[in-house]
Amino acid sequence: MKKHVSQSRRSLLWASVAVAALTLTGCATRVKAGATTNPPPTEAFAAFSRIELKPVASAPNSGASPAGVTKIHANLVKDLSGSLANWNQTKDNGRKLVIEPIVQQMQFKGSAMRVLFGPFAGSSGVLLELKITDGEGKLIASPQFFQRADAWAAGFVLGVHDNLMLTRVANLASGYVIDNYSAAKGGPTGADDKALARQ
Repeated sequence: MKKHVSQSRRSLLWASVAVAALTLTGCATRVKAGATTNPPPTEAFAAFSRIELKPVASAPNSGASPAGVTKIHANLVKDLSGSLANWNQTKDNGRKLVIEPIVQQMQFKGSAMRVLFGPFAGSSGVLLELKITDGEGKLIASPQFFQRADAWAAGFVLGVHDNLMLTRVANLASGYVIDNYSAAKGGPTGADDKALARQ
């Protein structure tokens, strides 16, 4: 009888810890997007004979982790290096395009946190902006890209989904650059209605 009571108390204790962790961290990510679609740039990127990709930076108070920023940068370089090499071989017309990726918001649950807390570490989320300007500093486009990793899906695979989130957001950003090279047409942000910031 005592053994049964002890086991019940232990189960109750673990349930209480789980509920407390969930309450403290919250399942949903606090990272939010502004829209589901990005507008087109003011002109197609092919109008520029030189296109430069800057290293990924993070905005003040973005919550971005250095590891997360590094992963996004590596994925952008992987996605765009071939296209940039081809585009920059065109005849120089004196016009330059500069792409500055900036992490505006990030909640990134690394593998260590997932091992310790699983889904109770909460969801991950990231909002990445591309500040795209010409050589004179004129803004050509400022698309934003959103991705998240659900707490329960990510929690049971020890951070795999969290890392894939960073790959996906880089893929979206790279896709925008590639798709708007020949014609200015915009593209998706990666956000759904649930991810939009409510005014």
